[in-house]
Amino acid sequence: MLTRVKSAVANFMGGIMAGSAGAEHGGGADLPLRFPYGRPEFLGLSPDEVECSADHIARPILILSKETRRLPWTTGYAEVINAGKSTHNEDQASCEVLFVKKKTGGANSTPNKNSKRRSSLPNGEGLQLKDNSDTDGINLYYWSLFDGHAGSGAAVVASRLLQHHILEQLQEIVDILRNTAVLPPTCLGEEPDNTSTNSRTLTRAASLRGGVGAPGSPSTPPTRFFTEKKIPHECLVIGAIESAFKEMDLQIERERTVYNISGGCTALVVVYLLGKLYVANAGDSRAIIIRNGEVIPMSSEFTPETERQRLQYLAYMQPHLLGNEFTHLEFPRRVQRKEVGKRMLYRDFNMTGWAYKTIEEDDLKFPLIYGEGKKARVMATIGVTRGLGDHDLKVHDSNIYIKPFLSSSPEVHVGGAGPGDASPGSAEGPGLANIQRQAGLWRRHFCLRHSFNTWEQAVVKVASRVVMERGSFGEGPVRDDVFWMI
Repeated sequence: MLTRVKSAVANFMGGIMAGSAGAEHGGGADLPLRFPYGRPEFLGLSPDEVECSADHIARPILILSKETRRLPWTTGYAEVINAGKSTHNEDQASCEVLFVKKKTGGANSTPNKNSKRRSSLPNGEGLQLKDNSDTDGINLYYWSLFDGHAGSGAAVVASRLLQHHILEQLQEIVDILRNTAVLPPTCLGEEPDNTSTNSRTLTRAASLRGGVGAPGSPSTPPTRFFTEKKIPHECLVIGAIESAFKEMDLQIERERTVYNISGGCTALVVVYLLGKLYVANAGDSRAIIIRNGEVIPMSSEFTPETERQRLQYLAYMQPHLLGNEFTHLEFPRRVQRKEVGKRMLYRDFNMTGWAYKTIEEDDLKFPLIYGEGKKARVMATIGVTRGLGDHDLKVHDSNIYIKPFLSSSPEVHVGGAGPGDASPGSAEGPGLANIQRQAGLWRRHFCLRHSFNTWEQAVVKVASRVVMERGSFGEGPVRDDVFWMI
């Protein structure tokens, strides 16, 4: 009982700290919203339905309506608001089919929204690809979940714009991606090097005459006398996604001075392109693939514990970020003044184990990472270390910014899953989910898979049943080998 009380107090104080830190950004609440608040577009909710979804007593489960045609790959979706945590649901999601085509204008030209993006709004046709006479592009499937905190602004903006940043990055390399038979050139504009080594062996006289094949002649690339890495095509897609996350975070940073973009969010994105599935995660959300009864993790959690060494190393290299209030060292518990001069266990950025050190006056400062498990926090404020936004987040009652310790860089995993892996009649297939640990729910998930005639019924029902279990965290022990989906 005492543990539950301590946990509730910690969560309550954490919410106060995050909220007050965000409120310190002067004038933010008086600025116009970048996008109006709402639930995911593909749900097709009216303003009244959006208002009803915020009922903390009834907590209705939102799913795709019967009037809405199914999403790509028969994607199932369900959501419910956190009881008492925030006035509105701070999480967002999007699901779209897009068409990547090389830009015809300059590098800074604005993409043609109608030809590059298929809206996921219900329109009687569902989310279907429209006829496109152009054949020099690539179809792209896009799913995303954004777990917002300290406000819904960052999650709303990211759900509307992140896919456009990914498109913009892919437009420059679409021709390279389509030509899978040739490795990407090291420099754009270079011709593929298909010339054998023997044919480029010339006499000194021929080289001086600038003959055919001579180094520097117009008919062949210059001879290089150094090794060159061979970069596969999928690495270009990974780089495009990583660059898009960075640009999205920079855009939020720029526009927060003219728009009210509150809080921050984690981001979990899945992109299906040219037969491969790319899962990008920045935060503590999780994605899985269930294939032949086997659960395959496609993402990792980024928390103060999993990124301890990165955070400690950054604080060690730039101690001014700690504001003379925190120490980058980790101790099993808070150090007391009476323990100065004694030997105590500690851990530094270069250590995975523990050692003893003599306690000094500087060790009395509050630790950079405090708590363990789900209670671990960076500077006693935030429990995730990667995401978008949070540019105005400060330590409670101080002027110490936390953003320098938060990274917008996603970890990208690549898989070969495709639409064919999700066969009708089975509730197994590629899955995107925001997952937390909770015992017992996988058993219920697999029990449901044979209870429905169609795949669409199964995925929606499974999502709804799992969402219904949200909030039962305190019941039973937490197991590391079992997960539940949000």
